[in-house]
Amino acid sequence: MDEEFVVDTWHYVLAKHAKAMCALERELGDRHGLGPSEFEVLDRIVHHDKKLRIQELCDGVHLSQSALSRVVARLEKAELVSRGVCDADRRGVYVCITDAGRARHAEALPTQRAVLLQVFADAPAPSPPGGVVVT
Repeated sequence: MDEEFVVDTWHYVLAKHAKAMCALERELGDRHGLGPSEFEVLDRIVHHDKKLRIQELCDGVHLSQSALSRVVARLEKAELVSRGVCDADRRGVYVCITDAGRARHAEALPTQRAVLLQVFADAPAPSPPGGVVVT
């Protein structure tokens, strides 16, 4: 892989990320009162369908632990998640989505998907499994 291709790809990723985050901030905020990180936390919990330890969430949403703690605090204040101590390890903290959190996530999901579809509409088509093109 040549260096110019890698740099061009990196610039593409940065531009798409910035465009997606701005659009998600606007649309999720205006329509559902959520930021992109807040939506992502709700989405990860719904996807796993269980309470998650803060560290598991941190790995999945690519936020620092302190940034994630602030996001979780905002979600908890809005009564979209609750926090508790792990039974097996009292040092661990888990996050659980509330019924209101599930409802807000379900309302916001089509908005998030529509934004992503719009942002990535011009993205190259994915390669078929194994990279083999069948004609």
